[in-house]
Amino acid sequence: MTQLRAFKQVDVFTSSPLNGNPLAVILAADDLSTAQMQATARWTHLSETTFVLPATDPQADYRVRIFTPDGELPFAGHPTLGTAHALLESGISLKKAGQIVQQCELGLVTIRIGDNGALAFAAPEATLTEFNDAPLSSALNSNAFETKLPVMVADMGIRFLLVPMISAEAVLAIRPDVTEFERLLKKARVTGVMPFGPLQGEEEQYEVRGLLMEHGSLCEDPVTGSANACLARYFQAQGVELDYRVRQGTALQRAGRLNVNWAAGHPWIGGHTVTVIDGEIRI
Repeated sequence: MTQLRAFKQVDVFTSSPLNGNPLAVILAADDLSTAQMQATARWTHLSETTFVLPATDPQADYRVRIFTPDGELPFAGHPTLGTAHALLESGISLKKAGQIVQQCELGLVTIRIGDNGALAFAAPEATLTEFNDAPLSSALNSNAFETKLPVMVADMGIRFLLVPMISAEAVLAIRPDVTEFERLLKKARVTGVMPFGPLQGEEEQYEVRGLLMEHGSLCEDPVTGSANACLARYFQAQGVELDYRVRQGTALQRAGRLNVNWAAGHPWIGGHTVTVIDGEIRI
C-alpha cells in the first residue's frame, strides 16, 4: 500500500539553487523494501536518492541508504551532506550539538555543522594505488598532464581515477573519446575519472571534473563529494595537508563550490546546501 512521505530535493555544494548537485531525500523510509527504494531512485533519475532510516548503531543520529538509478552505494559525499541538510531543516534531534553522526553501509561518518550554515563531512580513509597501465592521452584527448604528480586510483567504497593536469584550462579542455574512456574505466576498475588542475587568480585553488559512463554514454557529475574526499587523501599521501577550495561544474554551466579543511590530520569536505523542492512523495 502506498502512502505520502516527506520528501525534499536539495542542491548540494552551492549557496544558490540550480547551481550544485541535486539530491532527492526520502524521510522516514524505514518500512520501504530495497526494491521500493531502487524503484524510487530509478524514477527520480537523479545521480543519487537517499532514504532515511532509524540508526542501528547507538552512536549514530540516523541511518541512510544511498541509491543510484542502477544500484546501492556504500557511501557518497553529496548525498551525505544533502541528507544531513534535509534532516536539520526538518528538526532532527541530535545526540551532540554541532555535529551529526550518519550511519551508512561504509560505517559511521561525522558531519560538522558550521556557524555559517555550511556542512562538512570527515573524509573516510582511502586506499591509494598508483596507476600507469593505460593510454590516458587517447582516453581524455589530452597531453596536458602534470607529470610531477602520480596518477592514482583512490578507493573509498567507490573508486575514482585521479589525474593531475597542468592547469584549470587543461581540465576544462578535456573531451574524452567515449570508446577509449570506457576502456580506461574498465582497466582501472573505477566508477569515474577526476582530472584536477590549479586555478590562478581565483578564490578557488583547483578546477576539477567528475567524468563517468552511464549506459554507454559519457556523463559528468556537477559536484562530487566523494571524489573530492579521495583527492584530499591523495594530497595527504603527497605530504600536503593544506586548506583549499575547489570549483566544479564549470563545464556544465554550474557553480559548484567545495571546501577542504584539515583538522588533526583529517580532511573535512564541506559546502552549502539549499532546498529546492519541499513536499511529499507517494511511495
